[in-house]
Amino acid sequence: MGFYSQNDDTEFRKPGKGRAKNGLKWIAVIAVSAIVGSGTTFALIPALKATGALPATIAPASQQTSTSGSAGSSSVTPVSTQVNVTVNNGITQVFKKVEPDVMAVVNYGQTSSGGYFSSGSSSSLQPVGVGTGVLFYKNSKYGYVVTNNHVVQGSSKLEAVLYTGKHVNATVVGTDPYTDLAVIKVPLSAVANITPATFANSNNIQTGETAIAIGTPMGLDFADSVTAGIVSAKSRIMPVEDPQSQQTLDYQAVIQTDASINPGNSGGPLLNIEGQVMGINSSKIVAQGFQGMGFAIPANEVQNIANQILQTGHATHPAIGIAGYSLSSLPQPYWPNVPVDYGVWIQSVTSREAQKAGLQKNDVIVGLDGHTIQDMADLRTYLFQHKPGDVVTLVVYRGSQKLSIKLTLGSMASPNTTAQGQSSSQSSQGTPYDPLNPFGPGQFGGSGSGSGSGQSSLGQYGN
Repeated sequence: MGFYSQNDDTEFRKPGKGRAKNGLKWIAVIAVSAIVGSGTTFALIPALKATGALPATIAPASQQTSTSGSAGSSSVTPVSTQVNVTVNNGITQVFKKVEPDVMAVVNYGQTSSGGYFSSGSSSSLQPVGVGTGVLFYKNSKYGYVVTNNHVVQGSSKLEAVLYTGKHVNATVVGTDPYTDLAVIKVPLSAVANITPATFANSNNIQTGETAIAIGTPMGLDFADSVTAGIVSAKSRIMPVEDPQSQQTLDYQAVIQTDASINPGNSGGPLLNIEGQVMGINSSKIVAQGFQGMGFAIPANEVQNIANQILQTGHATHPAIGIAGYSLSSLPQPYWPNVPVDYGVWIQSVTSREAQKAGLQKNDVIVGLDGHTIQDMADLRTYLFQHKPGDVVTLVVYRGSQKLSIKLTLGSMASPNTTAQGQSSSQSSQGTPYDPLNPFGPGQFGGSGSGSGSGQSSLGQYGN
């Protein structure tokens, strides 16, 4: 949601592929998750003003007129708005409290200059998108800001723009594409007098309670915009998509709200009436006839992933130790001889633990701990409900034979998805970040296994 980018309008484009998930097939088709919005951050606003589509000055609302009776003028007695005034005052106080914690996050990328007939071309850093972040922790050197992965992904440079309008350089601490979260840091001097935001227990959220969003819709011209609504639902299952391939990485439980969420709000806080962060805004549904359906990653999940990134520079997820495809994504002539048309086909077994458990190339995984596995997104979703070291039961087909296999899960560190992070990953592991593979190179704790760490593992999502 709210990443306002210069080169891509995927915020307003329906994903080309989706799949039924708990009766929400239509949602999976029209949800834009992992990326809300890319557009011309620094060109659109002046153009709108120039054409008159966006007036430079907003005319004040017209005044209400009083009614007149036959014997003279008399004004209509206004209906009491005591409750609304109380709520509005609360929203005002929340905004004043949290505004200093909220900052715009500007993503800079390398852009080339030089025409077709020019003798040469050069590249320079240019702002390509704007999202939002919220300060959640400080130490003696830095302030730490949580935002969305898709806000910082592919960046060559980041800037944070404080509520005062001051621009400061920011550095990526770590990213996690599987939850669409990232942590960046800014110098302590920039936030020395700001108290970090506090988080609510998202398990205690109530449907119908006030929800307040602060962010940077449509770029810096509208920084620190506040919108309000309610919590429409405590938990909705929505897809997390890779912002480049738009393939589904996961299905995630998120908070639904009707508070206006627009391009540029990504990574900003969804707050309760006490000013606590209930979630981090990440996506919305964009389809004709639909409005007011935004989604936020719950605060408890945000804290878990952000704290892992603070401690180690990445989030740790469980891993099976395989590379594979959704079976339905393979051309049928390449299908193994199995009696199903769904599941995950194992291209290779990359970890010692998976080999010891008995998994083999050409097996098709169709179940995990009682859950049906339709494709890679299913496998990742149910897998990530566990921890490294847990024992899970996989149901697989080996030809026509149906097997039950117990497997001890390994661990996988989330990749750094920025341009610099990808380069670092490539030098250390021999392969760049591949958003199509949710299982990693088959690492298992610190055992040194992971014979596939140098291969490019492939997968297909949402088919």
